[in-house]
Amino acid sequence: MQLRYRFRLYPAPGQQQALARAFGCARVVFNDALRAREEARAAGLAYPSDGELSKRVITEAKKTPERVWLGEVSAVVLQQALADLNTAYRNFFASVTGRRKGRGVAAPRYRSRKDGRQAIRFTRNARWKITAGGKLRLPKIGDVPVRWSRTLPSAPSSVTVIRDAAGRYFASFVVETADEPLPDTAAEVGIDLGLAHFAVLSDGRKISSPRFLRRAERKLRKAQQALSRKAEGSANRRKAAARVARLHARVADARRDHHHKLSTQLIRDNQAVYVENLCVNGLARTRLAKSVHDAGWSQFLAMLEYKAARHGRTFAKIDRWFPSSKLCGACGTVAESLPLNIRKWACACGAVHDRDVNAADNILAAGRADRLNACGGTARPPAEGGRTR
Repeated sequence: MQLRYRFRLYPAPGQQQALARAFGCARVVFNDALRAREEARAAGLAYPSDGELSKRVITEAKKTPERVWLGEVSAVVLQQALADLNTAYRNFFASVTGRRKGRGVAAPRYRSRKDGRQAIRFTRNARWKITAGGKLRLPKIGDVPVRWSRTLPSAPSSVTVIRDAAGRYFASFVVETADEPLPDTAAEVGIDLGLAHFAVLSDGRKISSPRFLRRAERKLRKAQQALSRKAEGSANRRKAAARVARLHARVADARRDHHHKLSTQLIRDNQAVYVENLCVNGLARTRLAKSVHDAGWSQFLAMLEYKAARHGRTFAKIDRWFPSSKLCGACGTVAESLPLNIRKWACACGAVHDRDVNAADNILAAGRADRLNACGGTARPPAEGGRTR
């Protein structure tokens, strides 16, 4: 399995200038290659080959007065910019022809120097290395200090250097990792995701929603108001924009940390994890959009999925049209309607349900049905004595 490890970098002022130069050169090569392909398409000609593009926008461009500064950065960075453009075109054509599943992918766009996020990639050909002192040695940039939070499980083949909108620098490594199966356990869990509670588990536990964005709204509002009052193009506006970006980065970091801790705990404690296949994109177009984005369900489910695969656990999504909330866990009757303001309801059979716990129970039962019924197992676990469903 491939995993991405990201570590914070602390480049010196001179190294920051060298990185800014590399970001700019990679961006120019990407845009020149994109322009060449668009001009060929407008003229009705075939797209230039990769070799022809490399020769035109890198090798020959370095000999011109307008692009002579491309020679100041590693050639590998420029080649990887062309590789990124090729990947973008492949994804676009695969999406148009239907070979790529999921949401449609737009055609490649020009990169802007005003984008908050900039990135470059070094492969082994660039001869970058991690020094004995723990620094990251990058060609034509130097030895950059790294804050290592863990050791890499294997030798990475490439490193991506990223500068985010908050002005922080990161080194991102993609490495091959071996599976680490956890000891088997009999516990299984169904999870009902929501907004009032981030997650309700089939064992009755309710995980409160941290609402990181809501808690930071007051500071964000003040920072964004201050940004709106600054003159366009001024140094004060750049400082105000950086403050807004830092606040958003703090919210994203806190949310990611919460998701990592909760997903690790669930995978460690349960042999199988079942969730509902939510249509997050559809929910994000409703009046609940800010709360849906604040919850970060997609990121959380992605973490559960890859951690389950790595540690030998079962992870499955239940059909989004499965009536988990309206289905009585005791007799199987489906209620005609169940508005969101009703948190507890009583079935005609006499069972009284907590809406969210009942949904989690039904998700667990539906997940177990697919996995255990063929082996003669019991799909629905017995209800705990005295617990209201």
